[in-house]
Amino acid sequence: MTRSRRLPLIALLLLTPACAKRVSDVGAYWTAAAAPARDEAPNTESYAHIAENEFKRVADDPLSTFSIDVDTASYSNVRRFLEDGQLPPADAVRIEEMINYFTYAYPEPQAGQPFSVRTEVAACPWNDRARLVQIGIKGKSLAPTEIPPRNLVFLLDVSGSMGSPDKLPLLQRSLALLVADIRPVDSVAIVVYAGAAGVVLEPTSDRDKIVTALDGLYAGGSTNGGQGIEAAYALAQRAFRKGGINRVILATDGDFNVGVSSEGELQRLIEAKRDSGIFLSVLGFGTGNTKDSTMEMLADKGNGNYAYIDSLQEARKVLVEQAGATLVTIAKDVKIQVEFNPIKVGAYRLIGYENRMLAHNEFNDDSKDAGEIGAGHTVTALYEVLPPGAEGAVPDVDPLRYQQPKAASATGSDELMHVKLRYKQPEAADSQLLTMPVADPGTALDTASDDLRFAAAVALFGMKLRNSEHARGVSYKQIRGLAEGALGPDLKGYRRGMLALLGLAAGKQGEPLDAPATIAR
Repeated sequence: MTRSRRLPLIALLLLTPACAKRVSDVGAYWTAAAAPARDEAPNTESYAHIAENEFKRVADDPLSTFSIDVDTASYSNVRRFLEDGQLPPADAVRIEEMINYFTYAYPEPQAGQPFSVRTEVAACPWNDRARLVQIGIKGKSLAPTEIPPRNLVFLLDVSGSMGSPDKLPLLQRSLALLVADIRPVDSVAIVVYAGAAGVVLEPTSDRDKIVTALDGLYAGGSTNGGQGIEAAYALAQRAFRKGGINRVILATDGDFNVGVSSEGELQRLIEAKRDSGIFLSVLGFGTGNTKDSTMEMLADKGNGNYAYIDSLQEARKVLVEQAGATLVTIAKDVKIQVEFNPIKVGAYRLIGYENRMLAHNEFNDDSKDAGEIGAGHTVTALYEVLPPGAEGAVPDVDPLRYQQPKAASATGSDELMHVKLRYKQPEAADSQLLTMPVADPGTALDTASDDLRFAAAVALFGMKLRNSEHARGVSYKQIRGLAEGALGPDLKGYRRGMLALLGLAAGKQGEPLDAPATIAR
């Protein structure tokens, strides 16, 4: 239930005089607007369109180039829909984010390296003709004592659209979990925005002051997100920690409706800020008017990550259990480029990452922005590859009039593909290059690692939710069987949690689950 009274005077007295002056300038946000009940509000959620990656012939294009993506918002947003008894919109399902919601047992990087890279090839569970290639990246883990001093600015949306219980109240409880781990060397500041933006709390390491400021927030007014972004970055710059973590954490439903509000304007604003060394994390909240496409874009352009918080448990996962991955960047502008060997591969398909595709020449362009890896992060990419002769159904281009066809080279004929990665150190301008060949030892699916099989099950789940033609012959029973056989240790129970979501989705799509089934080949 939203609260519709003004903040008591005693709460204002808990703020410093300077803060109280700034608070008085914000005005409207201290008065709660009467928010419509969740089931009465019109649904104005928006998602960027996704056109699923299709097969490409190696003869036409032997290269695949994309930016990594460490966001996890799509999985928890999909969970929210399913637990509310609805199927998610197809464009809300970003398969790479569903896969990367889970951690995988990739090896720790060698000394001096920010991340490790592991590859694996096995039979594809949904296509008898294909092989499934997994590329796994593991960011260097940091012990709590190794985490640098943190300069965090909470940029909080307190507009009228944030009044429902799954928005501002959940936001306040979520950030309180992060505040519990604040150290004397860290600082937290709070900027809020509604019709105007203002500083509620100057940088401090005093947990009680931070929690008191959070507890005193109320929702009301329109949403001037651009002005809030400007104010938050200015405050973060004043408290900048050289060699430390400098990050703005934006918590919102993404519904910016006054001031700088178009995605183009917001993108240019964030791009102008990211070279300052201050990164941006975005936490999405709420239902009904969630602007997913805006929040994803802001995190992407702000050298940060995007998570959707649908519960206090999810907040604990993102802000406490995985605080290193969420807040500590160990490599930025990470790009992957794969070259396929035409002797071994006739066609290939990258699963997911549709809005992270890059032009091939952008791989070597250090001015091109790409994704970031946090401490302890795991990042997974999957390719479905067809051998030569099996790509007959894949459309090709007409023969070129002026170009001579290139003969397939015998060099490296035992290799399936060659993987290259470019990345920068967090404060560097020039990239570094890693390369590795990938061979196919002919592994069957049932002898592949738990990580490959579980990632394949998550990918299939996403494809089913999107009604992908590539998953039309696969049932939810088969997906559950594949996932159940690859749970591994699952100490936090996240993988088992997906089994419950499979059951909800199966029921909504008319495939109720009973006895387990498998599709191991």
